[in-house]
Amino acid sequence: MDRRSLLKGLGLGIGLATLGDFVAFAATTQAVKLPGFSAFASTVKVTKGAKYYLIESNGIPAHQMMVGIKSWQEQIPTQQPYTGSNAWSLPIKPVLASMPIPNVGNFLRGAIAIAANGIPIFNALNNRGEDAFLAGELDDFGGHCGQADDYHYHTAPLHLQSTVGARNPIGYALDGFAIYGALEPDGSPMNKLDSLNGHTYKKFGYHYHGTSSYPYINGGFKGVVSQKDGQVDPQASTHAFRPPQPPLRGATITSCQNLGNGHFILTYSLSGETTTIDYIATLATVTIQTTVGTAAPTQQVFQRVTR
Repeated sequence: MDRRSLLKGLGLGIGLATLGDFVAFAATTQAVKLPGFSAFASTVKVTKGAKYYLIESNGIPAHQMMVGIKSWQEQIPTQQPYTGSNAWSLPIKPVLASMPIPNVGNFLRGAIAIAANGIPIFNALNNRGEDAFLAGELDDFGGHCGQADDYHYHTAPLHLQSTVGARNPIGYALDGFAIYGALEPDGSPMNKLDSLNGHTYKKFGYHYHGTSSYPYINGGFKGVVSQKDGQVDPQASTHAFRPPQPPLRGATITSCQNLGNGHFILTYSLSGETTTIDYIATLATVTIQTTVGTAAPTQQVFQRVTR
């Protein structure tokens, strides 16, 4: 087997333009530990390049997903190729901006932060400018799936605090500044926050906090970021396998079992009838078997677009 085939077999061929990109990436980065991410070292890899920390994951959290959503777009969680040159980028040395940028009217596409468990965090406002939580679009952990069937949060993943520890970040905004939970980095109660859900505190400098009320996460960027096409740049890309799905009014998701190796079973009820979506999603293909009530199952097989 040649090196290109080997890399593709490992799932590293997805999201890389060429084999040379991977070789260059590997040669210019080194594995490091970063507070918060270290608690998820088995599923999240952190490397350090010249200007950025690079955060790698498959985009699937360990917790229950999808249950609790009241307004569902029929998207389902599938792993994503957040690896190699398509990893999430955090500035190693974040810089305060002369003109901070709020999230209202900005960054309505793509992620604005990355959680300690490797899951992207989007603007609290959806792409229509509405609070995604109040619109009933989020599950019990503050997440849902986007148009590429990519799971992400829209509120602060405060549940991660018990795993990372009270004094460690639950994530990082894409300007490089850390996001803490209810306590300051020294363990003291959270001080007053500015309009972006952040502040400067003692020797710890500027950082954000996750809260249970809007804006939930960083309400914009106190640090320097570049915005391109309505999102932070650079930005890891997702790989869709089908067009965006329509809303399914009245559907209630009752379970979403992660059986491992990309195998999930999602069950929902609609008008008193139960539908089961049994699917296996890899970085190359997605096979979906759908069973509506007592009818015979139907199957669809999709090929992911690789690049």
